[in-house]
Amino acid sequence: MGILSTINGLFTWWNGATLNTLLYTRRKGIKVGEDDQGNVYYHNKDDSKRWVIFNGEAEASRISADWHGWMHRTFDEIPSDKPLPHKAWEKPHVENLTGTALAYAPAGSIRKGAPANRQDYEAWVPE
Repeated sequence: MGILSTINGLFTWWNGATLNTLLYTRRKGIKVGEDDQGNVYYHNKDDSKRWVIFNGEAEASRISADWHGWMHRTFDEIPSDKPLPHKAWEKPHVENLTGTALAYAPAGSIRKGAPANRQDYEAWVPE
């Protein structure tokens, strides 16, 4: 890790955590668990605050439904200790891909190289 990326990580919230968050976490944080993406979850001594240190970009959609419920006090059980029951039809958690190359693009989108071959449409041509 270069010096520039270290300095950048200390002062920008979108690269994991700011210096103040890291210091607060070191002084008051009690680690409660980690998710499959490497995000680490903490609370303070009296459990009045709960927070996450993201592994990489700080993007809220990277928190799974299990940990989201714990963070927002929907339930108090820690997901790593007592996982939520999942239905067979549930898909695994995927972060929000909007604005990325992996975002959904429907047929005919300008993001798909060639236009869709449509037999039911004729482009208007001015005379």
